[in-house]
Amino acid sequence: MDSYSFILKLFGIKGLDYRFLGRWIGYTFNGKYYHNKIMDSTPIKHELIIGQIAHYAIGITFAFLLVMLFGKKWLNNPSLFPALMIGLLTTVAPFFIMQPAFGFGIAGSNLPHPNQARLMSLIIHCVYGFGLFVTALIVHRIELHSN
Repeated sequence: MDSYSFILKLFGIKGLDYRFLGRWIGYTFNGKYYHNKIMDSTPIKHELIIGQIAHYAIGITFAFLLVMLFGKKWLNNPSLFPALMIGLLTTVAPFFIMQPAFGFGIAGSNLPHPNQARLMSLIIHCVYGFGLFVTALIVHRIELHSN
């Protein structure tokens, strides 16, 4: 996902802004779970690093979901479809939790270009699923060569 985001930036396309995730997390500790517009909420100290750490932690958690659902059999013989399926399944979090909490509406319905935002979410989560697959392949090959 980081590589994909970097490529998007080269073409001037805005990607994820982890500051808003960090800001949202910071506000949840004070009991505020929903914002009219997260961009208008007062920034919190270290929101970018909080957002980055949280995003990686969430990604790792979703990776465990893949292993829990498809098990050791998938790890021993990684295939693309289960990883892409998990990637697409993870769009539930931004569509129904994060975007509404940020004031963007369900699946970005309050954004100026909701379909574009939805498509970008679907694409980035497919990229995430593809990354899970590639990572599993690499780990599997390393294990084969180390035995």
